Amino acid sequence: MVHGLRSRHVVTPDGERDAVVLIEGEHIVAVKEASEVPAETSVEDLGELALIPGLVDVHTHLNEPGRTEWEGFETGTRAAAAGGFTTIVDMPLNCLPETTDVEALELKRAAARGKAMVDYALWGGAVDGNQCELEPLAVAGVAGFKCFLIYPGTDGFTEIDRANLELAIPHIARTGLPLLVHAELAGPVDAAVARLNSSGEDWRRYAAYLASRPDEAELRAIAMMLDLCRAHRFRLHIVHLSTAKALPMIRAARMEGLPLSVETCPHYLHCAAEEIPDGATLFKCAPPIRSAENRELLWRALLDGGVDFVATDHSPCPPAMKRMTADAPGEEAGRFDEAWGGIPSLSTALPVLWTDCARRGIPLTRLVQWMSTKPATLAGLSSQVGGIAPGMQANLVAFDTEASFILSAEHLHYRHAISPYLGEKMRGVVRGTWLRGEQVYANRDGKVTFADTPRGREYALSCSLT
Repeated sequence: MVHGLRSRHVVTPDGERDAVVLIEGEHIVAVKEASEVPAETSVEDLGELALIPGLVDVHTHLNEPGRTEWEGFETGTRAAAAGGFTTIVDMPLNCLPETTDVEALELKRAAARGKAMVDYALWGGAVDGNQCELEPLAVAGVAGFKCFLIYPGTDGFTEIDRANLELAIPHIARTGLPLLVHAELAGPVDAAVARLNSSGEDWRRYAAYLASRPDEAELRAIAMMLDLCRAHRFRLHIVHLSTAKALPMIRAARMEGLPLSVETCPHYLHCAAEEIPDGATLFKCAPPIRSAENRELLWRALLDGGVDFVATDHSPCPPAMKRMTADAPGEEAGRFDEAWGGIPSLSTALPVLWTDCARRGIPLTRLVQWMSTKPATLAGLSSQVGGIAPGMQANLVAFDTEASFILSAEHLHYRHAISPYLGEKMRGVVRGTWLRGEQVYANRDGKVTFADTPRGREYALSCSLT
């Protein structure tokens, strides 16, 4: 049976309009003027609430199986639904075992089954010595591959050096899938840490942490990956770009025609190093949040296409791992060198970004491109999600662009209710989330409800080797 959602602000690929989105089963069948809809069709009128396509996050750490005490599919995807995300792509590390071969992929699939509130795909991992596992992972249905050029914080997912990349990249190129790169090299970081330690640096200072992850680590890593991309012509994606100093070489690579895409994150666009208090380890992430001037250059790049889109890098952990308090003899609270680096973001990314977009006069249509349309393309899902158009999945979000709120723990929904944004005034509230035509989240009149039964499923991806 066909039913519809009407909004005065439906964001379609052609712009924002007053329209009714007609849904049959799991898909959108038409987008029509209200006067064109038969009178017998059941239509829910959302009034002035914007109706946008479900958001797509291609950088999510859910950590299951193995570290579900950090986060898991059940809690992480509830947070996603509340944050307006209907599709997430889960990273291959922080889970145990790491998703670096087909056996581990199947274990993750088994762990996720029946728990997810939204749909998901899975990245595979490229690590030291697993080049022969990459093509089987592609055939088994991963969306692409993630690698680290520096220690990732857990031992089982090894960083990969240039020599091992030279072995892995021909296999990745044969799949046609993207390689997602954490682009920091260890050399500049190790040297900076050694200098700081030799000077007796106070690691509670945010300035010390920022100095320990210099721009040079990103710049050298990105330059190396662009060289490899020139040689092998694979799809290269730079995750969580933090330094604006890399933008000239990124723009030059695009002019050269390299198959390159780049993401940044809400925290790099919202926060600034000068504003982070000493000891505030909730702000620790890698690469680090840099200066206010750097933030403005990232915004400019997002607007002019130098940066393609925004991903959350939702990277949660138990509060104790943030070292906010001294929980054991000899511990010192607030040390950035000892705290876990990651910012949980699934519930907050949309209002954080919209708060800044509204202040800057950036329309909702641009935000939809950055948080839905373009991420869907990276993951190979653009024929199914990322836009409101006939034939697409009916993944939809009712978004109150005018509402504001003070962020508190009750808004977070993921496993551990910690966030660097607590207490901030945010703009933009998700009032409803629909997954393939069925509502999975509602926030009306102060009452929050989720669907009784998780109905998220994995995307059936296929790969033909070239």
